[in-house]
Amino acid sequence: MAKRVKKPKNVLRLPDLDYSKSAVLNSLPSLNSRRSYEHAIRDFIDWYCSEPRLAFNKTVVTRYRIALEQRRYAPSTINLRLAAVRRLAYEASDCGLLSPDLAAGIRRVKGAKRLGVRVGNWLTAEQGKKLLAMHSGKQLRDLRNHAVLSMLLGCGLRRAELVAVKIEDFELREERWVLADLIGKGRHMRTIPVPGWVKLAVDVWTDAAELQNGSLFRAIGKTGRIQGSGFTAKVIWSIVRDAASSCGIGVIAPHDLRRTCARLCHQAGGELEQINSCLVMYLFKRLSAISDASSAFRMP
Repeated sequence: MAKRVKKPKNVLRLPDLDYSKSAVLNSLPSLNSRRSYEHAIRDFIDWYCSEPRLAFNKTVVTRYRIALEQRRYAPSTINLRLAAVRRLAYEASDCGLLSPDLAAGIRRVKGAKRLGVRVGNWLTAEQGKKLLAMHSGKQLRDLRNHAVLSMLLGCGLRRAELVAVKIEDFELREERWVLADLIGKGRHMRTIPVPGWVKLAVDVWTDAAELQNGSLFRAIGKTGRIQGSGFTAKVIWSIVRDAASSCGIGVIAPHDLRRTCARLCHQAGGELEQINSCLVMYLFKRLSAISDASSAFRMP
């Protein structure tokens, strides 16, 4: 007797959606991508199950995009949500839960149009100096926060990258300090030049804290003593926010300091290709030009 072939479904129930969601999350290597996709898929499942649906197809996903637009979400947010839904459809199709024709139709759903140009926050060199001056004390917390802000401004690191930096990651190459083979977003590996004034701030912090190896930055308790073997990315956000608020710059985020690093390098004479290689993949033969451009933004 021939074995009966199970046909793909047109309507996915909650168990099918949960199974496909797990398949999507397990296929993502980045924790940040996993977190954002999980939130987006959960939002879609809640909307999809809020009323009876005829099928999981292009028309339903288009209606979901319209619902997102009615919530006044930004185009980038809408496109991220749709990317997660498309990935959900791919995994459901690969698992045999959804018809390949319906998955292909969902793929053709157009995203939201981006109108205008997004404008970020950038600091001038004077504002950067003013920001660093907020932590000019000799206490451990001041020295640590000064080193954190110096690394963000001078090296253009992301929060997750900064909390993962270890003291052993600093290497001296061709008489210049670098963070060698740093693994960042999407598991991209690159080498980051470290200007002299940034390395000086780091050395002052490590000497005062008597750190010789392990995580570069550590939590500090209410008694002023180091606790644990590191801290979370949320601490960096609070350091930047509090320093900017105290010196009157306004509301800025850690990624604004990353933008500032790129702009100051460009204003100091660094070419866009050089800055891109510094922040994304890095070409070692251009290290001298990039490091000199960053050093033009020199701190006392």
